[in-house]
Amino acid sequence: MEYQIDINSEQDEIVALINSAVSGDTICCKRESQFEICKSALLQAKLAGVTICLLDQDDYVIRQTSSKKRNQVKGPRLTDRQLVVIKALEKVLAHCRKEGVALIGYSDELVAMPDSVAACDLASAYAVEVDSSGCYRGADGIDSSILP
Repeated sequence: MEYQIDINSEQDEIVALINSAVSGDTICCKRESQFEICKSALLQAKLAGVTICLLDQDDYVIRQTSSKKRNQVKGPRLTDRQLVVIKALEKVLAHCRKEGVALIGYSDELVAMPDSVAACDLASAYAVEVDSSGCYRGADGIDSSILP
């Protein structure tokens, strides 16, 4: 079933909706903060098969996440060690956000800049290239032949 979270819904209401969700449900919201609350509540509830969507003003999905049990993921999976590294990276990225650093993918390069200038027309003038050790590939670097 599909549920739409009211734009004025508070955290308690959102958590209650997530906790009552069942596999196959889709929960949609229009605020980034609500999307983050949904993801957190979904992880705490340990529900599988639930999809959360962040919609724009025209009801287009701009972000989406679905929960799955690890054994439901087909194909090559990340090792436990790789997952630990990813969690560490996520903590670093959260710290970047806290300190006002935006990471932007320009073509095949990843750049950092002050968050306050990320939306201006000349933002690239403030960009500092991030040495991703060859780990980051922009959209131009993805081999389209490997996509489903």
